[in-house]
Amino acid sequence: MIPLKKICLGLLFFGAISLNGYAQDSTGTDDLTFTEIKPETPDSTIKATDTVVKTAVGVATTVKQTVTPSKEGHKTLWGIFIAGFIGGLAALLMPCIFPMLPLTVSFFTKGSEKGKAFQRAALYGFFIILIYVVLGLLVTVIFGADALNSLSTNGIFNFFFFLLLIAFAASFLGAFEITLPSSWVNKMDANSDKGGIAGLFFMAGTLALVSFSCTGPIIGTLLVQAATTGALLGPAIGMFGFSLALAIPFALFALFPSAMNKLPKSGGWLNSVKVVLGFLELAFALKFLSNVDLAYHWEWFDREIFLSLWIVIFGMMGIYLLGKLKFSHDSPLAFISVPRLFLATIVLAFTIYLIPGMWGAPLKSISAFLPPQETQDFDLYTTSLLGGKQTTTIDGPHKYADKFHAPLKLNAYFDYDEGLAAAKKLNKPVLIDFTGHACVNCRKMEANVWPDKDVYKMISNDYVLIQLYVDDKTELAPADVTITPEGKKLTTIGKKWSDLQARKFQSNSQPFYVLLDPKTETLLAPPQGADYEIANYRKFLKSGLNAFH
Repeated sequence: MIPLKKICLGLLFFGAISLNGYAQDSTGTDDLTFTEIKPETPDSTIKATDTVVKTAVGVATTVKQTVTPSKEGHKTLWGIFIAGFIGGLAALLMPCIFPMLPLTVSFFTKGSEKGKAFQRAALYGFFIILIYVVLGLLVTVIFGADALNSLSTNGIFNFFFFLLLIAFAASFLGAFEITLPSSWVNKMDANSDKGGIAGLFFMAGTLALVSFSCTGPIIGTLLVQAATTGALLGPAIGMFGFSLALAIPFALFALFPSAMNKLPKSGGWLNSVKVVLGFLELAFALKFLSNVDLAYHWEWFDREIFLSLWIVIFGMMGIYLLGKLKFSHDSPLAFISVPRLFLATIVLAFTIYLIPGMWGAPLKSISAFLPPQETQDFDLYTTSLLGGKQTTTIDGPHKYADKFHAPLKLNAYFDYDEGLAAAKKLNKPVLIDFTGHACVNCRKMEANVWPDKDVYKMISNDYVLIQLYVDDKTELAPADVTITPEGKKLTTIGKKWSDLQARKFQSNSQPFYVLLDPKTETLLAPPQGADYEIANYRKFLKSGLNAFH
């Protein structure tokens, strides 16, 4: 195996692990001044306007206050594009596509001038991109923007996606092949003989159909993840990245045909790539099942079970890469190549890294993908963080405390009005954490930033923490059901807090942190989202305390 395969296999591993990292994001705020605004009515919203800001020494200045998710949207789309591009690179190494590279490129270069060969190959690549982007747009058109926005927390869809990814994993592991009707392929192939632009288009269509057994699971996973971000153009952008990675090699090799000689020979290693992707699909599927479990409070898929399954999956992947685990369609492995040994080492090291998590280790590098720390039954880490102490409430059980558990055993409220009342009584400022069960960046903040000694102390002692889950599916009691000014009835906890965040703070991203004076409900500092720099978050909390006092 030559370096090309080593690089691509590495991309497969790290790309697939990071595929879910763009599910939710938010915009950080650097201007940590505290804002003095007039108290708002419950139905008012914070608009982008010039407001007077008082500094700690009382000097008045004027700033522009904005709470907008535009940068967040760009980050999400870029993440989708990168994930799609990595998926396209993975598809190139599939047994259905890789052997077709030299055959297709030789068709373009045979009997053609170099410039004309490149032109035809570029047009062929353009049609590949067009076909897949149209597929992505069809997903948006069929489901609609509103439906896509709700998929990330819909229990039925998440469970369906879980089963779908299990099927994709089984396909990659060799249980069966996902294929399209042969009549479609034959008809498309017959049209590709027409020649000219139409012939190139049908050639691209033939590639898409013939390679579906290999690319289908990758495309399906990408479309599922892009759709559940809620981004309107997410599926199309994901397909653009995927198809671009597929199309570029055909055009480049048509321009530099001698480079084809440096490609590795087709062989059993292509199937090994499929199997590795199958293990990754299997691990990735568990995240969707975890989302359903958290949103509906089933409480049977906690952190230990999730980790134990990941340990087994990645352990088996490492054993497979060492040639000790074989499937029926695997070629005989006479020896282990150095790149394959390196990849096996990385996978097995990652497996060992997961093991301390069974006893509560935070596993900060992958905390975004895991169920929350508070679902851990046997947690030595949080106990050590508290110095053996247990937090207690001073006013009895909090509302919804039977459904939610604050991270790091913090004393949190889960109802906006109850939290404000407690803050007024204690004469403390409020930290509102708009969060979600499926929010990967929320988990990352709770595992990487909040455990900092100073941050934890301020949240625990100096603020009243209110955690509002915007994706929870618990039905509200009749007395708590809210009617919006537009007449829409909000019947679940998640809908109620999601509407509050959008209406009052003009944001729908999580995590979203708001510092309020409980008596006037005015902002103590501009709200901010995920910021993994502990110093910045510490400064954010201190600015709120300075403004309050």
